[in-house]
Amino acid sequence: MCGKTINRLIEAAKSGSRLGLDRTRRLLDALGSPDLRLKIIHVAGTNGKGSTAEFIACALHSSGKRAGLFTSPKVYSYGEQFRIDLKEMPVGLLEKYLGVAVAAADKWEDKPTAFEYEVAAALYMFAEEGCEYAVVECGLGGRDDATNAIARKEVAVITSVSLEHTAVLGNTITEICTAKSGIIKDCPAVVSALQSDEGREFFTRLGVTFAGEGLRIIQSTPEGQSFIYNGRTYRIKMLGAAQCYNAATAVGACTVLGLDGGDIARGLATAKLAGRCEIIKKSGVTYVLDGSHNPASFAPLTELMDAVDGEKELVFGCLSDKDVAAAACALARYFCSATLVSPDSWRAMDAERIKSAFGGLIDDVRTADGVGEALDSMRKKFVAVCGSFTLLKEAKDWIEKKQ
Repeated sequence: MCGKTINRLIEAAKSGSRLGLDRTRRLLDALGSPDLRLKIIHVAGTNGKGSTAEFIACALHSSGKRAGLFTSPKVYSYGEQFRIDLKEMPVGLLEKYLGVAVAAADKWEDKPTAFEYEVAAALYMFAEEGCEYAVVECGLGGRDDATNAIARKEVAVITSVSLEHTAVLGNTITEICTAKSGIIKDCPAVVSALQSDEGREFFTRLGVTFAGEGLRIIQSTPEGQSFIYNGRTYRIKMLGAAQCYNAATAVGACTVLGLDGGDIARGLATAKLAGRCEIIKKSGVTYVLDGSHNPASFAPLTELMDAVDGEKELVFGCLSDKDVAAAACALARYFCSATLVSPDSWRAMDAERIKSAFGGLIDDVRTADGVGEALDSMRKKFVAVCGSFTLLKEAKDWIEKKQ
């Protein structure tokens, strides 16, 4: 159950976002500039930024550092976006700090957006609760994202970049890289080596440190992966080759911070993330919940599909700004059926529009009124739910109630 201020912000988020730094900077200053009291690791990228932020936070925790972690969007609960020492903060504490942030802008004519309140409140909470570090994930882009109002950073981290949010960030990889690279402000920059040629060329010109060069995966199973990087073996629970590069990018950032190599490796081994190839086995059926929402991000899921025998069914839904045709092409060959739903979001794409993208790619394509109805219709032993984080809570609730 959420409190009054949290419910107000959840409702306000439906009005959408407004890019720009001025409101967030003004709000941070009104809260006593908490960002200046923290050592901040700022993470941007198209795919993998949430995972990389989690890896970094786990390494800091393993090193005995008190650290806050701010991520978005939520998967299962509002509070999971605000964590200290890897623990979700109680609703009462969130209400307190969000309430202070909202009150600070009460008389402003140009009030902050819901996300801008959340960014400022997170940093204020981390500073007030005694954190030394804060790992902050960008919302959209980088240069003009509210999180980039941060005045001082220890390191900027950029994960892999691909085409997404083109109406806002640009129509080419170079344009999107330009937007992402805006987080590099008077600080070292670590960039994932998992880039397209165009992205690599762009970041090379900036003189960044590439992380993941020479990485070698030595084992990959549904239980986790092992890889060798810079002479050390790392083990991670997250699935997909891309996650090894995300982990290596976290190693690069943590090396800049001066963390011990053994502590970094131990931290990476503990990292797990809700809704990223999350496997749940119930009543003889294996369910995979994955929040991937663009073609490049489906790689860990499709790698898992390749490793699993037997017929598989898909439940898919996405938001209206996604490239559903490309998503359908990336996923179709792995599934014998697809049940398509419209996510429970004001930004949802209509299920019939999604169906038109999958039609002709999979023989058995149908729609359902919701995730629960879609899962009720599944008959195979392996089911994947993907396309949007907004689907996953309903899916997990349904699975947990299944006898």
